[in-house]
Amino acid sequence: MILSYPSGFTTLAGLALLAQLASASELPLPILKDFDDTGVLGGLYRPNSTSPSSRIGIYIMHAEQDYTSFVGCTELRERGFTVFCANNEASKSGYMSDINFEDMMLQVNTGLAWLRNQTDIDKVVILGHSGGGAMMAQYQNVAENGVSACNGPEKIYPCSNALAGLEPADGLMLLDANYGISTMGLLSLNPAIEDETKASKLNQSLNIYNADNGFSNGTQSNFTSEFKKRFTKGIVARNNRVLEHAQHRLKEIEKGNGIFGDDEPLTIPAALYLATNNLYISQDVRTLHHTTYPWTLLEKNGTTEQIIQSVRVPSGWVDVSNSWEQAALKTTVRRYLSTLAIRANENFNILADNLEGIEYDSTQMAPASSIKGVSVPLLTVGMTGHYEYLNAEKIHLNAAKSKDTSIAFVQGAQHGIYPCTECESYPGEYGDTVKTCFNYVAGWLSEQGRFL
Repeated sequence: MILSYPSGFTTLAGLALLAQLASASELPLPILKDFDDTGVLGGLYRPNSTSPSSRIGIYIMHAEQDYTSFVGCTELRERGFTVFCANNEASKSGYMSDINFEDMMLQVNTGLAWLRNQTDIDKVVILGHSGGGAMMAQYQNVAENGVSACNGPEKIYPCSNALAGLEPADGLMLLDANYGISTMGLLSLNPAIEDETKASKLNQSLNIYNADNGFSNGTQSNFTSEFKKRFTKGIVARNNRVLEHAQHRLKEIEKGNGIFGDDEPLTIPAALYLATNNLYISQDVRTLHHTTYPWTLLEKNGTTEQIIQSVRVPSGWVDVSNSWEQAALKTTVRRYLSTLAIRANENFNILADNLEGIEYDSTQMAPASSIKGVSVPLLTVGMTGHYEYLNAEKIHLNAAKSKDTSIAFVQGAQHGIYPCTECESYPGEYGDTVKTCFNYVAGWLSEQGRFL
């Protein structure tokens, strides 16, 4: 095997990535590509042989996690496609929120423009998984429609003209794309915190971990309708307080009264959008439980058309709201407003088949809004072993501009696409969900007249 990578590539990050990529597959090692000072670093996975499919370049990146060895990199390469899996410059621990909307867009563009310029690539299709779905959907929206897609008056923090001229992709695939990074932050906001300077002090009438409210440690909690109503109203109230505080601090910064002249730190207790903090929806599996309409369900032995139900089990029983590392959103005023803030109104509710009262158009990072501006072929796939699966339906229903849309759900796949073993009623119930998923994706990519 021969590994190719740019001369002079000696950074510690590059060496670490090289080791990671080397262990990711038994097939020929990916070609390492470092974009110098842009913060973008990735590996180009080439298939073993040339074919029409090899001329389709798949570009994979997450908003802030390491996706250089994401399962799709090797699975799609093994099915004959050329795959570029890259990271942006955001830290990858998950505990520090240094993502910035405009930086993300420009860094996606760096890799896409490079991939499109490869002489053996005819079409480029971008793939976003989880938070990468929120990023890639808005990227394609802005690339197709210009800065008018991100600087309207409805936005909490409009974008700048720096995002003019982004290179659009030829297609978009969203695999278990979340409801938006900002939306997941809203769903992680603990309404029991009423004093932003003291995370240990909780209003017990709003505390989801209080047995008096229906909490059950280790099993399905039985939250009452009264508690749910208090809880959701508490989220809206706290979200409004945090948003107003950040907007006030921005005004002070711009007047020269900030801690610094350009930006300042912002720490929000019990608001980090990691899965451990996605409170109500992880504990009460009666919420976000089924689709509104019937769709294609991909099973180990074939497909059916039906209302799609989540098979996930309850989780998230440990209260970490008093932890700075695990639960506090650690960002800055500008980064919060531009990337992590969203509005919710008095109609906010978490239903069995939807989220209501969230003003998706107010944020830059919600695919249900971004997808309205996307015209290229679109594939959305949800994983029924997780609560984010339902967003595939909402994205699909909002994709009115594209004339080529497809949707399917992988039965029993957890968020990472592997089988959800804790969801099984017997071992092997859902089969090889990775194979099921990527066989379907490869079939969609290869359909004559779409990209070939």
